[in-house]
Amino acid sequence: MTFRNSIGARIFGLAVFLLTLTIALVGFLLWQVDRLEEELQTLTHVDIPLATSLSNVNEYGLRRRLAFERTFGALSHPEPNQTVLTEAQANYEEFTGLLNDELARAATLLSPDAIGARAASEALELSTLLRQVEAAYPAITAQQAKVLDLQRQGDHAAAVLVADGLNQLQRLVQTQRAELQTITTRRAEHVAREALERQGRIVRLSVAATASTVLLGLLVAMVVTRALLRPVHSLIGALGNVQKGQLDLELPVRSKDELGALTTSFNFFVGELRAKEQMRETFGRYVDPRILKRLLDADITGEDGGREMMTVSFGDIVGFTALSERLTPANMVRLLNRHFGLQALAVQEYQGIVDKFIGDSIMAFWGPPFVEDAEHAVLACRAALAQLVAIDTLRSELPELTGLRRDTPVIDLRLGLALGEVIVGNIGSDHTRSYTVIGDTVNLAARLEAANRFYGTRILVSDSVAREAGPQFEMREIDTIAVKGKIETVDVFELLGETGCLDDVAQRARDTYADGLRCYRAGSWDAAFAAFSQSLAARPADRAAEVMLERIAEFREKPPSGWDGVWRPQTK
Repeated sequence: MTFRNSIGARIFGLAVFLLTLTIALVGFLLWQVDRLEEELQTLTHVDIPLATSLSNVNEYGLRRRLAFERTFGALSHPEPNQTVLTEAQANYEEFTGLLNDELARAATLLSPDAIGARAASEALELSTLLRQVEAAYPAITAQQAKVLDLQRQGDHAAAVLVADGLNQLQRLVQTQRAELQTITTRRAEHVAREALERQGRIVRLSVAATASTVLLGLLVAMVVTRALLRPVHSLIGALGNVQKGQLDLELPVRSKDELGALTTSFNFFVGELRAKEQMRETFGRYVDPRILKRLLDADITGEDGGREMMTVSFGDIVGFTALSERLTPANMVRLLNRHFGLQALAVQEYQGIVDKFIGDSIMAFWGPPFVEDAEHAVLACRAALAQLVAIDTLRSELPELTGLRRDTPVIDLRLGLALGEVIVGNIGSDHTRSYTVIGDTVNLAARLEAANRFYGTRILVSDSVAREAGPQFEMREIDTIAVKGKIETVDVFELLGETGCLDDVAQRARDTYADGLRCYRAGSWDAAFAAFSQSLAARPADRAAEVMLERIAEFREKPPSGWDGVWRPQTK
């Protein structure tokens, strides 16, 4: 940016202009100074005091208005500066008093005793204008008080509307003040011609030149100041809108100076924010919004993963293969989208992170930094119950989604939950990565989901989940198994529902099942068989009890060697 196009160049040009006018005026006055002797006596007592008084009226009126605008500007800030407000209000009251005093003084100078034999028409015109100016200021004061009250109440739009009407009234008063000065000058010229025509002409030219220079300087300064402040006010207003979330902004660049460069930078800044928000909205459909927020905020940047204790969930549709064979590709996609939408809502309702969709399966996890350590097992269990409700909703919508009005296949959902240490972080290639979790806990959750098919259950959880969330839920211990590929055994529990949800029959079935499980682990096959038979009688459709009875029947014929109560399935 060159100096020619800068704000400094404008200010320097204004200073040169005013200095040139001042030098011209000084030169003119020095040339005429020897002709100002006799008329000074005549002008000293009335005309000069009156012109001075009206000039003061103009000055105090302008300063009073500036003090009001400074108060209004301070109140427009989100956090008003009390020091600025106090100073501006003090200036407003000071110049209000000075203005009233000067108006009274000007009225005294225009009295018949002071005017003497001067032209009555001119005196009447001055008095009329002065009374109009005096009468206008109470209305201006009332309007200014109304504007400030509205601004303090936060009604900025109403304040601006009242301020527009106030500006019209102030411009009218300013015009009247200027007219007062013009008439005063004309009266001075008339007096000078009567006394000494030449000296009067000199006085007239001197006063006119001085007044014109002052007014012109003020006018030029006001124009330049407004030209500089207008884009600043636009930027301040636009920044406030951006803070409120309005990103569809682009300010026009009206200059090539520093303000133009600042406006260009602002437009670029808002454009970047808008692009970031669009990215958040677009990728929020593919990545969990909380992970996306952390990615955009640069909270997830490390190459290395971390270890955290988390709860992992795997869910899979039962009967989807049979259903998909009867669907067109379009209907299958619509069904899966609806299924995943319902499941994701159930997971996210309880602060879970949807990790990925695999075929018709969904994987999710709970843990730091998204939920507290003490909460994630409970939240995962509640989400699992909500996922069963979601599959019920999907089941009711199948005829509409698939177009199959008759013989609609039955679908259900199986879930496996495990709690343990996982590795969490950005995992993938140099070009494609995913924020995910891996480890034995993830594998265990998948194995538990698959184990539901064997035991006829819907939700199986590991013993660690049962310990953390058990007090708030009804659980039934199903078995102790050794997952294929792992040496450690795991006690498997069925999640039945929230605490207190079981009726007497279900309670009795669970208790007799627990008795059977204790005898089974101790190798007391007859006692175990009797207990499981009672449990099955209480719940005839309990596949888990049937499995245990079938297993005991085999053990009776061929007792296992080295029995430790652990079932070791041969498949995943």
